Amino acid sequence: MKDLLNKIVADTDLHSRWLNTLSLMENTGARKISASEDTENVTYIILKHAAEEHRHAYYLKKQLDKLSMGLCPTYSRQFLLAPAQSKYYLNQLDIEVCRYLKRQFNFKGSELRFAAYLLVTYAIEVRADELYPVYQQALEAVGSKVNVKSIILEEEGHLEEMINQLKSFSPDWQIHADTAVLIESKLFDNWIIGLQNELSVTV
Repeated sequence: MKDLLNKIVADTDLHSRWLNTLSLMENTGARKISASEDTENVTYIILKHAAEEHRHAYYLKKQLDKLSMGLCPTYSRQFLLAPAQSKYYLNQLDIEVCRYLKRQFNFKGSELRFAAYLLVTYAIEVRADELYPVYQQALEAVGSKVNVKSIILEEEGHLEEMINQLKSFSPDWQIHADTAVLIESKLFDNWIIGLQNELSVTV
């Protein structure tokens, strides 16, 4: 991942599409959190988390201006890296976690949506805690004006919040969380392959 990010950060076109891809994924995550909400039982933590994920999507978009004005105006395929895998990744994670929850608990409806929110978000926060610091290191190595330090701090807080919610969800929360992380790891590896393939063509 480190070598991949060093290549991306060194090229303005790749870097702009990388930022835009991260923004897409943060926005997708925020929308999924909102979609999981019950019509009545919406907690402060869920609202806070959705709002911060939307802010991350916006913040990453704004970082594009530090590279050059007018880059990647939308989430259209030409403005993303590995667009198919990037759009597939979170959606497929949600689908596979829902299948797991149905097998384990026979959940459905709002109960299924909330449990999936807990496990999917936990897996994503574990990944974010690994990915963003490596990206920040790559940015600092080249003296880039772009930085993601504020996102790193908030994602660390999100992970702690998710663990607290999962503890209330199930005494066996770690087993279920580890399963979600395993599912996410396979999808993440496919995403990385997509990025590598695109860079081998572009660079």
